[in-house]
Amino acid sequence: MTTVLRASSSSDFLRIIPSLAGFTPRESLVLLPFHATRTTGAMRLDLPRGDVDLSEYADTAVALVARVERTDAVAVVVYTDDEAQVTRDGLVLPFAVEVDVVLGCASDAGLDIVDALCVTPSGWSSYLVDEPELEEFDQESAPRVHGIGDVSGDQCAGADLPAADFAERERVGRALLRISELLDRDTAPTARDDPQALAAVLLLDDVPMFFEAVLAMREELPTFAMAALLWCLDRPLLRDVALTQWATDILGGVRTLDAQLEFADDRTAVPDDLGEVFLGRGPRPDLDRLEQALAVVRAAATRAPRASRPGPLTAAAWLSWALGRSSHAGRYLDMVGEIDPEYGLAQLLATMIGAAVLPEWAFRRGETAA
Repeated sequence: MTTVLRASSSSDFLRIIPSLAGFTPRESLVLLPFHATRTTGAMRLDLPRGDVDLSEYADTAVALVARVERTDAVAVVVYTDDEAQVTRDGLVLPFAVEVDVVLGCASDAGLDIVDALCVTPSGWSSYLVDEPELEEFDQESAPRVHGIGDVSGDQCAGADLPAADFAERERVGRALLRISELLDRDTAPTARDDPQALAAVLLLDDVPMFFEAVLAMREELPTFAMAALLWCLDRPLLRDVALTQWATDILGGVRTLDAQLEFADDRTAVPDDLGEVFLGRGPRPDLDRLEQALAVVRAAATRAPRASRPGPLTAAAWLSWALGRSSHAGRYLDMVGEIDPEYGLAQLLATMIGAAVLPEWAFRRGETAA
């Protein structure tokens, strides 16, 4: 079902932005792509502070908006903790120069300007009027839309890992050690082996089926099943199979596993359509499926021993990126960097996010990039 939010004024427009974005932006430049009189989402960038090339920043911002299907206009909103300054010439809004550069770039790209607003702790105003005046603005009055929930948190809200007690982390760590010992040795299982570890190893006889099963259990994975998942996510070949499968289906997982094994054996190229998924290209994934997978890897990261967290955290970063939540992805990558600064996939994702690269499906109408 599509929910239509109507705005008859700039203040009304500001009130619906959290519902469009899924959060209440802070220290952000938000761009809303329009087609005629409608917008269906929002894109967020950190405000250009410090030694930032404004021309490059504006080009990147406008290029992102222009890629959204059928975009012919844009609205720009700055959310900042900086206050407007009172001068002899009147009120000067923060980031006025930066916004002017962005608007100029948008005009050069053939986009109409719907609105350009600034929200400060003291109120809001428009960059488009000659003599701006601050008006009161109560962000608590933003509408709550069914299916979105509470949008009062900022762009990083929801990225913190769920709580897990020390005892549970210890149990998962011991289970992971037992599974690893069984899989690493050459001898056959014996009656003295842990039956739960043996059962978990049997789950890995069909890895795609296992990856499919964990989606149904989400955060409720038993200790040894969670350990088996961590064992997989700690191996790049299987981690990449999981991500591609969760972004497609079980057949995509089977094909990716076969392709990865063939590549490892004789360097046979991975099929283009599978590689494209990983880069955010091709058909849009089932977003509910990605959400389920994200819940699974977040639970895995919080229950994992510290040394085993980079795999699930990087998976959480990719899934967040695929969902259009680059801010969340960046938070998970920061966590990886605290454990293993050289973790390969995390470095690649950090480079992509730093360059404002988003999955192509984020530019189709109905998607939101944060």
